[in-house]
Amino acid sequence: MATPRYEEIAEDLAARITTGEFPAGSTLPGYKDLASPTQYDASKATIEKALGLLEARGLVRPVKRGGLRVRHPGPRRVMGTTIDRHPSRGYAFPSAASASEPWQVHGRPQVARLPVPGHIAERLGVPEGTHTVRRRMVTSPAGEGPYQVSDDWVHPDLLQQIPQLGEQLIGPGGVPDRTEQAGHGPLTWHRHTRARQPEADEAQLLEIPQALWVIEMAYVAVSGRTNRPVAVTVRVAPADRVELADTMRRAPSARWPVTPIEPPSEAIALG
Repeated sequence: MATPRYEEIAEDLAARITTGEFPAGSTLPGYKDLASPTQYDASKATIEKALGLLEARGLVRPVKRGGLRVRHPGPRRVMGTTIDRHPSRGYAFPSAASASEPWQVHGRPQVARLPVPGHIAERLGVPEGTHTVRRRMVTSPAGEGPYQVSDDWVHPDLLQQIPQLGEQLIGPGGVPDRTEQAGHGPLTWHRHTRARQPEADEAQLLEIPQALWVIEMAYVAVSGRTNRPVAVTVRVAPADRVELADTMRRAPSARWPVTPIEPPSEAIALG
């Protein structure tokens, strides 16, 4: 079966991006130019479908009144299960290579009172739509473009106990340190990971096309005093920047040594 024309065009454009003809940060030619006889000699609909494939692969992103901008995704970061700690910056979650790795904030952190979305409400153990504080930052390793949107959703009871969590500045260590200082240490975290398409504001903040999927990691912080959730930190990063790595564990039924399963005698005879 012949390859559809729009797929051929998408592959050619991808190759031109990879080889540097269209470097990261540059703008692709417009629909009219790409459809012209000197380029691909194709209909506008075919060009649109080809560019849609490039968006889904994260190679380009639409910029308002700026056409399609070529995107450089940057290296993938391996997400393990270890939480590190820096003596002056606090806890470092698995996004960081180490607690000492320098990170930067893009733009101004946002603090707002918002209704808790359904899946976050379930993690916090509150009714959907309950109003509480969401603290949002966009961060990345130093010198890189936006890597992740980080949202801290604070349990209403914790906010009542620590009103400072609703203020713009809460000091080094952020929500975890203020929470442990208030008597909830040691915190433990449970991570829930899922893939989804980004919300429009997330795509804008991460500078990615909305067609590119993201990985959402929700870290549920559980109080060492009450054994109940006190906050949920949601990290959203482009799927082409994340790799999950976990060490598998054996259940009691799979504990070594195990008894080998012998093949049926008929299979031995046939072999």
